[in-house]
Amino acid sequence: MGTRLYVSNLPLSATEERLGTQFRKFGVVLTVALEAVVRASRRGAVVEMESSADAHRAIAGLNLSNFDGCLVSVYLARASVPVKPS
Repeated sequence: MGTRLYVSNLPLSATEERLGTQFRKFGVVLTVALEAVVRASRRGAVVEMESSADAHRAIAGLNLSNFDGCLVSVYLARASVPVKPS
């Protein structure tokens, strides 16, 4: 089992494929799962990285970055965030 990250404030245009491409720049991505529930025209996602080191590199590189015009936050996911296989 890898290290799960939560990504918030994603635009509705975000896809699992594009999100995975961004995170693969920082290490091995095991799963990407977009939330089905949309809040105020924004959504979240859970990205599972292979290692803690990969996850921390992704946080350092992507937290408070621009994704399709939206400033996204990336942080370690709480244990209660479900992940569906992609």
